[in-house]
Amino acid sequence: MRVVLTGGGTGGHIYPALAVAREVSRQHPQAAFLYIGSKHGLEAQLVPRTEIPFQSVEISGLKRKLTLDNVKTLWKFFRAVADSKKMLREFRPDVVIGTGGYVCGPVVYAAAKLGIPTMIHEQNVVPGLTNKFLSRSVTKVAVSFSESLAFFPSSKTVLTGNPRATEVMHGNADAGRSFLGVDAGKKIVLIFGGSRGARAINEAVVAMALQLRNFTDTHFVYVTGDVHYEKISAELEQMDDISTNITVLPFVHNMPDVLAATHILVGRAGASTLAEVTALGVPAILIPSPYVTNNHQEKNARGLEKAGAAQVIVERDLTGESLLQALSALLGDAKRWEQMKKSSLSLGMPNAATEIVGQLAAIARKK
Repeated sequence: MRVVLTGGGTGGHIYPALAVAREVSRQHPQAAFLYIGSKHGLEAQLVPRTEIPFQSVEISGLKRKLTLDNVKTLWKFFRAVADSKKMLREFRPDVVIGTGGYVCGPVVYAAAKLGIPTMIHEQNVVPGLTNKFLSRSVTKVAVSFSESLAFFPSSKTVLTGNPRATEVMHGNADAGRSFLGVDAGKKIVLIFGGSRGARAINEAVVAMALQLRNFTDTHFVYVTGDVHYEKISAELEQMDDISTNITVLPFVHNMPDVLAATHILVGRAGASTLAEVTALGVPAILIPSPYVTNNHQEKNARGLEKAGAAQVIVERDLTGESLLQALSALLGDAKRWEQMKKSSLSLGMPNAATEIVGQLAAIARKK
């Protein structure tokens, strides 16, 4: 099977594509891949770390108001479609899958126009503009939430879950603890603001950092994001008596292993994160980003909160004190933690990647 993957901008779009690639490789060891992204997106950093060949097109997103920039964006779109067609003709894929972000638009559209079977995967409850546009021309639409089914043509849409759920099922808790240098006798709280970090979460953690030393049976793993790492590290180093039970990292590339060892997650409510924690049953304290289209992170998070799998703190209410109180309450209530874990597992779709690859195989053109 020859597969083109496309998706970019944030880890929430890129990691599902890479999870699909790994599952394809498990089922079809002779499969060949090409990833088409943007050279300015995070995919340009992450994909080359894998063995998947990477090529790029130039694209940007449409503004929601009529502007001169939108004229330039449309011109870039049609040029990117032409560039994508050239790459697709050279690679000759059996199927193309897009996992979101602006770059999916021209790549998947070009594939559909060339008659190549195509699939898009929507991670969020409320779909973005790109996937709404592409749904008219693709062969198949896969969604992560049942609530998303109503937004797409019923004849071509399937509920699969998010492929990152399958990816984390291969994580190794012992390997995660070894990487972090944390022994089995301590609980791990993972604080993670997404692939680019989150300033509000960083500020709250710094504000409560001195209090973390009171949790003698817990180790805190604090992932700042690359752009925030040096500033946050410097602030923490200046504190007297800073806790020794906190590890500060800019980024984690072996997230499945670290998540497998995690007792509680504190983080954003991106769709991939929610797929990961529900697959493993990790109780979560979620701080949805208010800066995303359609406020989709809060909509994602509220579903988990309603099911009893998470606690939501909206960013305007986030302080070091509010986060510390939430953590203290959950760490000190084993019965509540167990119920949240059970509720989280009930929402998980750990076979998502397997289902998606099955759908890809079904639509792939036969040569």
